[in-house]
Amino acid sequence: QSAICEEKPLWELGAGLAVLRLPDYRGSDENRYYVLPFPYLIYRGDILRVDRERISGRIFKTDRLLLDISLYGSVPVDSSRNSARSGMPDLDPTFEIGPSLEIKLLENKQDRYKFGITLPVRAVFAINSSALYREGFVFSPRLNFEKNDLIPETGLNLGISAGPMFATSDYHSYFYSVDPEFATASRPTYSASSGYSGSRLTVGLNKGYKQLIFNAFVSLDFLQGAVFEDSPLVKTKYSVIWGFAVSWIFL
Repeated sequence: QSAICEEKPLWELGAGLAVLRLPDYRGSDENRYYVLPFPYLIYRGDILRVDRERISGRIFKTDRLLLDISLYGSVPVDSSRNSARSGMPDLDPTFEIGPSLEIKLLENKQDRYKFGITLPVRAVFAINSSALYREGFVFSPRLNFEKNDLIPETGLNLGISAGPMFATSDYHSYFYSVDPEFATASRPTYSASSGYSGSRLTVGLNKGYKQLIFNAFVSLDFLQGAVFEDSPLVKTKYSVIWGFAVSWIFL
């Protein structure tokens, strides 16, 4: 019997290594590679759940609705290493937290696929060595498609998500505004407003083999029509983000 049909354990513990290629920020034409070790923890409790994609506290769940709390974040940016932001303050790392409503629209257990919509609203916080400060709110509804055992009997699983992004003016200002004291001949003053932030398409694959879990993903970021697309800090309206990870489960 395929492992995908077996009852999953309450918890799994391991360690992993991820390689990521990320732009300095959405709209930057400069990218960095990150090699990140990480703990691998899966916990499938009725209330608290920890998985490869998120940490969530289940507030409410039915067969078709799930209300939980999820997290997201961004990497710090050293402005001295980014030509568009040269002379500007560094960007601190951010984390996002807020409620997310998942609506299951379609599920076929025999063919092992499901389709739904996720509606997350998150508050954004920037973190530095001495303070934590709020930088607005984001809303990123998305359609999700999941297909387990994509190629029969291989255990290869596919996930696809796509949707627009929206944010408040203080969030956009954090990344895209240029105050007068940082303006130059090639970087005029700019004030970002609230509204549409572009859209994103993500495709991911994962597969387990004995005690190893392999994950890979690629995301396409589109900034056409975003309210901040005229910012002098936006150097490209297309971004490609990708990464892969290997995790070893030892308990």
